[in-house]
Amino acid sequence: MLYYIFKYLNDAYQLPGAGVFEYISFRAAMAVITSLVISLLFGNRWINYLNRKQVGETIRDLGLEGQLEKQGTPTMGGLIILAAILVPAILFAKLDNIYIIMMLFTTVWLGALGFLDDYIKVFKKNKEGLKGKYKISGQVVLGLIIGSVMFFNSGIVTREKTKVDKDNIVVTVDGQTNTNNFSIEEKHSLKTTIPFFKNNEFDYAVLLKWMGEGYEKWAFLIFIPIVIFIITGVSNGANLTDGMDGLATGTSAIIGVTLGILAWVSGNIVFADYLNILYLPNVGELTIFIAAFVGATVGFLWFNTYPAQVFMGDTGSLSLGGIIAVFAIIIRKELLIPILCGVFLIESLSVILQVSWFKYTRKKYGTGRRIFLMSPLHHHYQKKGYPEPKIVLRFFIVGIALAIMTIITLKIR
Repeated sequence: MLYYIFKYLNDAYQLPGAGVFEYISFRAAMAVITSLVISLLFGNRWINYLNRKQVGETIRDLGLEGQLEKQGTPTMGGLIILAAILVPAILFAKLDNIYIIMMLFTTVWLGALGFLDDYIKVFKKNKEGLKGKYKISGQVVLGLIIGSVMFFNSGIVTREKTKVDKDNIVVTVDGQTNTNNFSIEEKHSLKTTIPFFKNNEFDYAVLLKWMGEGYEKWAFLIFIPIVIFIITGVSNGANLTDGMDGLATGTSAIIGVTLGILAWVSGNIVFADYLNILYLPNVGELTIFIAAFVGATVGFLWFNTYPAQVFMGDTGSLSLGGIIAVFAIIIRKELLIPILCGVFLIESLSVILQVSWFKYTRKKYGTGRRIFLMSPLHHHYQKKGYPEPKIVLRFFIVGIALAIMTIITLKIR
């Protein structure tokens, strides 16, 4: 919103300083600052309001140390995160950018889904909240919408080099002049980045090549289910990780910073050419959105760190995971999710393995057996006697290591 106002003032009146809003770096910095201010100021007031209304978390006694002390801690703090993301994004991003529209829609959609779940838990006194099938349905619908837009919207393109026979061709792209035997063209494709491989992007449409001529138009049958799977998996992974003070929030902030770097280089033709990665026109604008995301999570961590003054609830955790998934899909880095979101993946796998093994051994031996003392994995370490802050900090260290590994895949190929 402010971008258009200051662009008009700069074009019409040459207002001193107004031109700075043309720079993504400036608007991203302003988004971070604004999101921090909103989360810190609005957060404190929202927590006080929740305390007055006695909107507290109901804790089940699972035999974990310090668990019952959290009884009554305000929940639905995810609204702080949503406000701190949406307001700066609307203020500083270009609202006609298809990628920004998709991210705003994702945030609102999953925020509403998570809020409904928290509302049922808190105000309807139903500990189960929104039924699992409705949660999954909401995530599937989001995946269907995002996948369809990515596939059918002609404005979503990649810019690629194509080998030609002529020598010394001069091509000018975004002000950058290249003299070589390549032509540069924009293509609407389903190409994505394969980590650790050089000059080897993967096109989902290739999976249907066996269908013969015209197979590309049916690629949505492969692409959209993959998008649904990624969004559902990462969103629920973040939800499972949200079991200790600050764990999901801090991990999401680390992932957000990494995604911001990937979006920046993918949306900058100079960096994309230097790193030999897909250049995605207009995707650099997402740097502003993810800057707001990082500011919101760091600001919320102020209140959510041990001992937590507020819990984000599903309003926050479902949104964080979904935002990360959709963002990665948009910048064509979804195949990096197993590395970047390794903490979410490990937490999810620990639950899947625990439940599967328990059911299998109960069927085979008559008594269910467990792999972990408790799942998700962070509760396993809690059962072993590790203090909660130490577990969270060590998960952060793992998250940072995975983030660094993700970034270096840009060069190690």
